[in-house]
Amino acid sequence: MPGVGWCALTAGILGIALHFGPWQRQLFVLAASGATYLMVGAIIGLVLLLGARRWRSAAVAGVIVAAALWTSVPMFVPDGHAAAGADLRVMQSNVLFGGADEATVVRAVRDGRVEALTIEELTPEMVTRLDAAGISELLPYRFLQPGGGGGGTGIYSRYPLRDSKKYYGFVLNNVSATMDHPQAGAVTVFAFHPVPPLFDFPVWSSEMRKIREILDAQQGPAIVGADFNATRDHSAFRDLLRGRFAAAADLAGAGPLPTFPNDRRWGPVIGIDHILVADATSDEVRTVTVPGSDHRAVLATVRLNK
Repeated sequence: MPGVGWCALTAGILGIALHFGPWQRQLFVLAASGATYLMVGAIIGLVLLLGARRWRSAAVAGVIVAAALWTSVPMFVPDGHAAAGADLRVMQSNVLFGGADEATVVRAVRDGRVEALTIEELTPEMVTRLDAAGISELLPYRFLQPGGGGGGTGIYSRYPLRDSKKYYGFVLNNVSATMDHPQAGAVTVFAFHPVPPLFDFPVWSSEMRKIREILDAQQGPAIVGADFNATRDHSAFRDLLRGRFAAAADLAGAGPLPTFPNDRRWGPVIGIDHILVADATSDEVRTVTVPGSDHRAVLATVRLNK
């Protein structure tokens, strides 16, 4: 039993190292996607070592468990800061090469009273199908950059959009636009989709840095909907949160919110779809299954600070 306990504890230590390390090698970055699951090993190890009455080893395990909890517990604790501004309901959805069920997307928008939708892997055919399903009645304003394969990205809005922008230097389309909210005024909406690190790790790393630069330069209220191809265990994702932006799920205490892969019996297991906010808070974040997509959509109720 002590041997098994130490094996489990070693897995927990590995998970903590993967979480905190600023890894620049593809293998370690991909392994970091499961860091939180590895950290569970520290708890198992502690229980086994206590059961074997290996007190010194259990004391070491207790320290490792404390470190693991320090990284994970904040996910479940609401921020508690109230904002006095208007509510804004946001949805983020990757529609898998335009193959997702458009009726489900539109129904989620209607039922969730969504006011801003960011969407990735948007194809011209998917735009047509969404229109036929009635999205323009709910979100009449749009800035879309559809494309073949996974390259298309877009923003749908209940309110007028202006100052639309496509960011160059990315493999896939990454865009933003300014929403004129009737109560909050100008709110910048970003839709990001860096390439997966599994396919091109150097490009993913570079694109995550470019996104950080874009967000660092942004001023005023903003929301981000993105398939970052990164979890909160990736330092490249956490770097996005070191400035004005915060993850809506963290603010709401919603937990890890796994979104991918949703087309497997054993999925989803990791959360790579995120909504970020600046000059705002969030008290409700949840996911929605969209048939035909390998991602769950993310819905958040955001409260703006003005």
